[in-house]
Amino acid sequence: MKPLKFYVITDPHYFKNSLGAYGKEYEEFMDFEQKCFAETQAINEAVFKYLEESKEADIVLIAGDLSFNGEKESHLAFEKELLRELKASGKAVYVVTAGHDIEPNPFAYPGKERTYVEGISFEDQYDIYRDYGYDQAISLYKERLSYVAQLADGVRLLVLCNDSPERKNVEYSEELMAWAKEQIQKAADDGQMMIAMEHYPILPGQPVFSLIPDARQKKSKDVYTMLADNGVHLIFTGHMHNQSINVVTTEKGNKFYDVCTGSLIGCPAYMRLVTIEDEKTVKIESIPVPEFEWDTNGKTGKQYMQDQFERMIRSMIFGMRTDPERLLRRFGAGDKKALYKPVKAIGKALSTWSVGKVARLFFVKAAPEIKDEKILELAIQIVRYMFEGDQPFVEGTPAGDTVLKVFKRLNPIFKTLNKKLHGSQGEEIDMYDMLKNSIGNYGISDYNATLEF
Repeated sequence: MKPLKFYVITDPHYFKNSLGAYGKEYEEFMDFEQKCFAETQAINEAVFKYLEESKEADIVLIAGDLSFNGEKESHLAFEKELLRELKASGKAVYVVTAGHDIEPNPFAYPGKERTYVEGISFEDQYDIYRDYGYDQAISLYKERLSYVAQLADGVRLLVLCNDSPERKNVEYSEELMAWAKEQIQKAADDGQMMIAMEHYPILPGQPVFSLIPDARQKKSKDVYTMLADNGVHLIFTGHMHNQSINVVTTEKGNKFYDVCTGSLIGCPAYMRLVTIEDEKTVKIESIPVPEFEWDTNGKTGKQYMQDQFERMIRSMIFGMRTDPERLLRRFGAGDKKALYKPVKAIGKALSTWSVGKVARLFFVKAAPEIKDEKILELAIQIVRYMFEGDQPFVEGTPAGDTVLKVFKRLNPIFKTLNKKLHGSQGEEIDMYDMLKNSIGNYGISDYNATLEF
C-alpha cells in the first residue's frame, strides 16, 4: 500500500451566529463554559479555509459534535457553507454525528434571555450529512448511522455512531458489533488495512477521566478488545475536548491506540495530520487551529481560548466561595443546602491560600520555586494540562514533586477509597497511580508520535 495522509478534526460545535449569542444571560452561561460560543462560526471558517487550501492531504475526518447544541439552522449552515465548500475544493469528507447534534432543547441568546430554537431528530442527520460518508459507504448500518468507507486503495474506515433514536452514548448492540466484526473480516479478506472513528473515546483521555461515566464509550473494554483482536488497532475520537494519545494491549497481546483530538473551538484547539506509512506504522502530527476573524482584544486565538478555559475554572472556584447555590445549581444540586458551608469554605481556601500553606497541612515542604504561588493558579494549570495533554507535573519538577508528596500523605485514605470506588465501568483503581499519571504524562506524547502496531 502507498502512504496515505488525512486530517482529523473533531467537535467543531458550529453555531450560526445570526441566532444570537450575547447579553447578560449569555455571559453568565459562559462563566461555566469550556468552549467558545459566539466565536464558533469564525473559528470554523478559518479552519475550513485552511483545510481547503492545504496541499498536504485530500481527506478530512470529522469525529462528531458538528453543531453547538443541535440547532437546525446551525446544521444546515455547517453543511451548506462549510462542508459543501470543502468538498467542492476537492476534499473527501467523512463525518460521524454525536450527542450535541441532537440535543432536545437547543438554545440561543439573542438579547436578554435564553431562547429555545428548532432542533433536528436522529433520523434528520442522515438527510443533512448523507454526502459526507453515508452515501459513499461500501457498507451502511443506517439504523445507527454507522458505515464503512474506502479512504484509499488499501485503507478502509470503520465509522461507529454510539447514539440511537432513543438516547445518546449507548452501548453497542450485539447486531452492530456483529456487523462491525463482519466488515473488519471483509477488509482483511480484501487485503485492506482498517482504522476506525467514533465520537466517544474508547480509552480515557486521562486516567482520572475513568471516574466519569460520560467520558468514554459504554463497555469500552469489549469494544477495543473486539477491534484490536480482529485487526483494527487505531481509532480517532473526540468528545472530551482533550488532546491525548493512549494505548492498551489486549489479553491476546494486540495493541489498540485511541487518538483523541481537542475541540476546534476551545482550549486545546488542534487538528491532526495523520500519515499511514504502512500497515504497521502511523505518524500523528498536531496542528494548532489557525487565527480567526474576531475581536480577541489583541490576544492570539490560542491565548483567547485558553483564557476562556481558565475563566471557567476560576468561575467555579470563586463561585464556591461567593455563591455556592449558583455553582451547585449548575451541577443539579442547588437544593442541597447542607453543602453550602463546606463548599464555601473550600472555595475560600482555594482562592486565598498559597501552595506552601496547603502543603504544610499535610506536613509536606513545598518546593521553594512554588511555595508562594496561589494554590488557585496551580490548580488551574493542573486542570488545564489534563485537557491540553503532555502534562508537565512529573517527578523531578517543583510542582510535580510537591503535589506527589501530598498524594503520598493521602495514601492511607486512597487505599480505603480504592476498596470502595471503581472506575465508571467497574474496573479496579489505584488512586495514587491514577492521579500521578493524570497530572504528569509519563507515556506517549499527546501531540506528535509514531504509532507501531
